[in-house]
Parts: sequence; structure tokens; C-alpha cells
Amino acid sequence: MMHYTIRTLMLGAAAMLVASGTQAATLTLSTPDPDTSEITVAANKFAELVSAKTNGELTIKVFPNGTLYGGDPSGAVKQLAGGSLDMLVLATSLYANFNPKFSAISIPYLFDNEDQLRGYLGGDPGKELIADLDKIGIKGLDLWPRPFRQMTNSKRPIEKPEDLAGLKFRVPNNPLWVEFFKKMGAAPTPMAFAEVYNALQLKVVDGQENPINVPLSAKFYEVQKYVSMTNHMADGWVVGINPEKFAGLSDAHKKALSEAAVEAEAWKVQNDAATADSTIMQLEKNGMTVNRLSAEQQKAFVAVSKQLYPVFAGLVKDQAFFDKTIASVGKN
Repeated sequence: MMHYTIRTLMLGAAAMLVASGTQAATLTLSTPDPDTSEITVAANKFAELVSAKTNGELTIKVFPNGTLYGGDPSGAVKQLAGGSLDMLVLATSLYANFNPKFSAISIPYLFDNEDQLRGYLGGDPGKELIADLDKIGIKGLDLWPRPFRQMTNSKRPIEKPEDLAGLKFRVPNNPLWVEFFKKMGAAPTPMAFAEVYNALQLKVVDGQENPINVPLSAKFYEVQKYVSMTNHMADGWVVGINPEKFAGLSDAHKKALSEAAVEAEAWKVQNDAATADSTIMQLEKNGMTVNRLSAEQQKAFVAVSKQLYPVFAGLVKDQAFFDKTIASVGKN
């Protein structure tokens, strides 16, 4: 009787799919960070929303830690465009290797708060960046914000630019980061994220910078002593899908993906804010010393950053877009 009931339910579900004109489908979604990272948690929420919106017809399987692309972010973008990856969530700073305009998001101290960042990503500049993804063979669903970036190191608290002098700092493979940390007196070392823990452990580098959740989820507290809440840069996430995979979906599934991306962004912002203080407490519990920059201390970092605006404009390689970016937040 039970077998008959299960078989009947399965046949009924299949009949409903046929009647609705849709087919069950599964897409993989790669993230670069661990299960507990803010981005993988948000990706799982996105998958949950997609499933709910499609009554389980469309399944998103999330794969963390860059496992589907061997931890090589540039390779991941190429694989997404080529179709060997279905979906990918990757930092906007890494997309700058394909389109320098993405570097504009991470101009140091550009945004005063997360509302400004969200307004930028969801406004005309962000829409222009999403449209530009077509040129590299990627369909952009949305841009999600990341929490502002903070510095960790094994030597000392960072309270003024001079404290960075001589420190070997891991930075993403993006020239904007290199120029900023070099101007601060540090020795910036571009490195893939997958290599960072070992580099910190072996003291190849003294420190790194990332949103505050990263030192916790990646267990950097095991190899770092100091956390400095510098809020020095913003960054975002590109939620991308292979265009052919997207084109192969039904209109209803396309709509569900797009709506879920927007809803997951709002959920992520709330979740990031809700977990920020507990993340810092966990880092302290694991032996890290945390210091927060006062508004006065931060001004010294802002002053150094503004000296680099002509350099940053050159790195963005689109003066009109750079000017639009600066004007959008009233920093011109």
C-alpha cells in the first residue's frame, strides 16, 4: 500500500509538471568560501527561496570553498562563461580582472555606510556593471553587498597608517589593493584566497584584510593575533549564471531566479548585521585582540586614499564611470 501511495504521488507530481509546461531542473552554484561564511549562508538562502518559488521544480545545489573550480577565481569566471559552471557567486574585485570598472566599487573609503553601497550596487552604476557582464559571456542576476573589509595581522593593532609600515599584507589579485596598501607603507602581496591560511601560518605574510566573517569562517584566528576595524574598503558579490543555462529555463523559473536573487540580497544584509557583533565576540573568544578606529583615526586613512584618486581613476580605465561613481556618493 505504501509503495502504491509513493508511486501515485510521484506520478501526480510528474503530471503537474507536464501540465504546467515546466520541467524539473537542477543547477549548481559555486561559492569561494566555507559553509559558515556569509556568502555561502546567503547562497543557501537563495537556493531555499528558488525552491519555494518553483514548488521544488528548480533545485540549486550549493558547493562552497571553490571546490567546483579548484579554487582559481579567474578560472571560475571563464568556466562560467564556457558553461562548465552553471552559477557562480564571486567578489566584484575579482571581476575587475575582466572589466576594470568593477574596481570602482572598492575605492577605499568611498562609501560612508552600507546603505550607500547598496544604493550604488542597485542603482545606475550597478546596472551598468551587470550589463557589462554580457561582454564576457555571463548573465548577471544581481549584485550583493559584502560587509566592509577589516584588517588582521600577527604583529600589532592598526590605529594609524604608519602602523602598516613594513607589514607584508595579502591582498586580492587587484591592482587597486596593491596601490592602496603600498601607499600606506605596507608590502602588498597578491594571492589567491585558497593560499592565505598557509601563508599566514608560515609567516610568508603578516596579515590580510577581509570582511569580519572571513577570519572566523576561515579560522584565521589560529594564525593571527590582531583585528583592526578599519572599514577601509567595500566590495560586492556578482551573482552570475551561464547565459545558455539561463536561456534553457522556463519563463517561470527565470522569474523565480531573478526574484530570489533580490530577496536573498535583502535577507543577507539583515543577516550580516545580525551576526557582526557575535562574530567579533567569537574572534575574541578565540584569542584575538580587537580594536576599533575612532572617526578621528579614520580621517588619516581617508586622507591617504584621496591622494590616490588619480591613480584609482587610471585603474578603473573609464574616466566617465569613475566620475559617475565619485559623484553618486558626493565625494567629488
